[in-house]
Amino acid sequence: MKPLILPAVAALALVMVSCGSSGSSTPPPPPATGTFTNASLQGTYSFSMSGTDASLSPGAFLARVGSFTADGKGNVSAGMEDVTDAGSNQTVQFTGGTYAIQPNGKGTITLNTLTGGLGLTVVLNSMSKGVLIQTDLNATSSGTLVLQSASAFTATAISGGYAFDVSGIDVNGAPVSVVGQVATNGSNAITGGVYDSDDGGSLLTAQTFGAGGSYSLDPTNGATFGRGTMTFASRTFVFYIVDGTRIRLLETDGQLFTQGDALQQSGVPTQATAGSFVFLVGGASVLNGGSSVARGARFTTDASGNVTNIQLDGNNNGSRTSITSGVTISNATFAIDSANPGTGRGTLTFTATSGPSAGTYTYVFYLSSATQGIIQDTSTGIVADGSMLAQTGTFSAASLAANYAFNWSGINLTLAFEEDFAGQYALSGSGGISGVVDFVELASPSKRSPAFLDIPITGTLTLNGDGTGANNYTVTTGNSPSTTFNYRAYIGASNTVLLVGIDSTHTIAGSATVQP
Repeated sequence: MKPLILPAVAALALVMVSCGSSGSSTPPPPPATGTFTNASLQGTYSFSMSGTDASLSPGAFLARVGSFTADGKGNVSAGMEDVTDAGSNQTVQFTGGTYAIQPNGKGTITLNTLTGGLGLTVVLNSMSKGVLIQTDLNATSSGTLVLQSASAFTATAISGGYAFDVSGIDVNGAPVSVVGQVATNGSNAITGGVYDSDDGGSLLTAQTFGAGGSYSLDPTNGATFGRGTMTFASRTFVFYIVDGTRIRLLETDGQLFTQGDALQQSGVPTQATAGSFVFLVGGASVLNGGSSVARGARFTTDASGNVTNIQLDGNNNGSRTSITSGVTISNATFAIDSANPGTGRGTLTFTATSGPSAGTYTYVFYLSSATQGIIQDTSTGIVADGSMLAQTGTFSAASLAANYAFNWSGINLTLAFEEDFAGQYALSGSGGISGVVDFVELASPSKRSPAFLDIPITGTLTLNGDGTGANNYTVTTGNSPSTTFNYRAYIGASNTVLLVGIDSTHTIAGSATVQP
């Protein structure tokens, strides 16, 4: 889940109110149990993060992609990153670093540079992936890391169609989302593609582009870190290869400041098929001065493109949207784009004709497979994007019981600044949650809160019916005073829990994924 975007018109506050205190009255976190060790982080990993640089007023968009090598013993031998910060792009070399992983998969990473460093909290899902937040107080940002395959650090590994999703801001600070498909030939050439762009509420729909783009590995760092550059649709990106199925992108042309991923397509359907999906998007509203937005939903479609069983929960600057199974829906359609066959592009549209959330909801998506894709909210005034996952079967508390790594990101609406959370919890067979979280909330440099580390959490996941619709998810931090976060939870493939916050004081979203 991408961090939410706070439009540039909403400045960071000059005073700080955290959601808790790290004082002596805070109870200790539960014991860190599990099978993770420093050896669980071994190899070369690509990371991608975005957020807000709190050292710059009113708070600049910050994004980074990079790679580092961990030795399995707590040491980082080398690495590099590309960063866009307040409209300035730079490439940074890491001189080394250290890390420490606890048994529950939660730990710390420090990446050193000649002028400072990057401090992170990491929570591993497995040896091959995890979630990150920045804890060095230079910025608040969040993202993911994924184990790279060095054998894929070649131009031939990039082959076929890729569904991509990048987001950020334009030169005026307005929120931007671009989703699409780019076709590659395995030999440094872009052969065409199509994209949908939303720049501050101005939509460009199904824009096709032909051959003429290119991509190439960095002659200095490509073989070590999978770094290269790519140009298509009059845009230039630096990329880091994860493997042949995933590429991490950061735009460097100065036209837009965006960051995201491209996923190799396989088995993409050419027409609507029967199935159920859940999705989660985050971004901004550009109406009435701008605000932060998060939406989560589920729906079922048949082979004729008819849509049923729609439920949706949203949060627009603390104002809740809710479409339940009892709301009257009309004009609900799900269609695969026949004008751009093989691209995975499609549309979802429905109108809620009753209740306080009445209105028309429109989306465009690009599938990377029959069960996964990226989705952009194109409803009037909304700039948001995220992930869409297939949903199979039903769910019970017992079937969901496991250890989870989680990441939330959003806006604290009390003073309008970003907050990022990463942690781990155990979900019991009765729906109880017990775990630990690190989080960061930054305002102006003179009023910064410290990073809140190893804060205990408790909570519950309460399923409604068979669990395929909106479920209730509540987590309380162990601070004194404590803070309770209320979510609606939508469960997708591999028991991935997509979360949209419904509190009036936070616009926040995230996900929780199973650990081994």
